[in-house]
Amino acid sequence: LAAHLVDAGNDGLIVNGTTGESPTTSDTEKDQLVRAVLEAVGDRAHVVAGIGTNDTRHSVELARTAERTGAHGLLAVTPYYNKPPQEGLFRHFTAIADSTGLPVMLYDIPGRSGVPIDTETLVRLADHPRIVANKDAKGDLGRAS
Repeated sequence: LAAHLVDAGNDGLIVNGTTGESPTTSDTEKDQLVRAVLEAVGDRAHVVAGIGTNDTRHSVELARTAERTGAHGLLAVTPYYNKPPQEGLFRHFTAIADSTGLPVMLYDIPGRSGVPIDTETLVRLADHPRIVANKDAKGDLGRAS
């Protein structure tokens, strides 16, 4: 599937996304999926590894594993279920970004995580050199401006 998507013109793939396989796969399986996609597409596409959990230490471990495996970037979801305050979100994402040399895409999906990334927090996070993108699933187009 990964090779087919790249053959069809896609130049980037996210593996272990939050709504797909990620919640039901082991850490070993997550690593195997990233490795398999990297082998399938070679240098024809960027491979971003979903590493987000509601546990900062676990997310950092997954980030380091993804970097060692060869992922080109990381997708980090807002911690779900435990609803951290904004300072907790800031520290969570900063710890992930500090743990590797890979670029990090935040994933703000309050409908699933229970807490949004406030604009002020996002602005603070944007100062980090490795936090380079935000996948915003709020559905609020007014916020984008």
